[in-house]
Amino acid sequence: MLSAGVGLRKIRERLGLTMRDVENASARIASLHGSEEYLIPPSRLSDIETKGVVPSVYRFYSLAATYRKPMRQLLLLYGLDPASASADWACSHPSHSHVADSIDEETLYNVPLKFDPGFDLRETSDLGRMIQQWGVIPFSFLNHLATQNYTYAFIGTEDYTMYPLLQPGSFVQVDESKRRVLGRQWRSEYERPIYFVETREGFVCCWCSLRYNSLVLQPHPLSSTPVRVLRHPQEAEVIGQVVGVAMKIGDLRHLEIPERRVLARSTTDGLLTTPDNPPAAETPEIRSATTRRTAG
Repeated sequence: MLSAGVGLRKIRERLGLTMRDVENASARIASLHGSEEYLIPPSRLSDIETKGVVPSVYRFYSLAATYRKPMRQLLLLYGLDPASASADWACSHPSHSHVADSIDEETLYNVPLKFDPGFDLRETSDLGRMIQQWGVIPFSFLNHLATQNYTYAFIGTEDYTMYPLLQPGSFVQVDESKRRVLGRQWRSEYERPIYFVETREGFVCCWCSLRYNSLVLQPHPLSSTPVRVLRHPQEAEVIGQVVGVAMKIGDLRHLEIPERRVLARSTTDGLLTTPDNPPAAETPEIRSATTRRTAG
């Protein structure tokens, strides 16, 4: 902490600012934000610079604004790097699915700049050996490379809606331009679109079908999650279609999934039906891919 204070003092002295100058600047900042928490008296600044006192978040903001430095640069003096916080996300295990907020866009990252001309996407390769040149660019520049609007979401550790197709704890990429629910016969569960839906209770990834003014949220047949029918768009809104997934395999803990109370069957539009959710009309039964494999 003492070395961090020395670093702050060096920054102040290089700018030619006195302690009284810092106090006056922080007073103006406090006036703008309507809070005395931003004020840094000379005695407090002296304690920060010489005694290792850690400034409050408000005074830290005032120092960053007064010294015209990014807050990340000042935090690095204390050994804290906000960009590394994402590396510790594994320490938290949220049970609910949610939108994964992006990290600091101004952070610099090493990204591949040049690939081996012989690199072929159709073949499995060691990506590290295919990269001929790395470079450092601001993360905000990557926004210009995007051709579509994407949302990134995290599947909650207790969300088994699409298990085992989507494991709990997975990250998914959602294309917001694909919000239209498609209805047709799918040859397999891998062809059928998975949608990211926002409901009043939260977010969910699932198969969807439209019935009049309702949106049917259909889970995977092997999941214990029940089918839900919600008014559309009052109670459920399609954010987009899942187009990518990052999922751990080979290191999954044993999952205790309760048995379904009612045995569900599949219909031509892929909608699971139960006594509480009867089909709109009688349709010939088509076995799912899982049922066909079991039946031989």
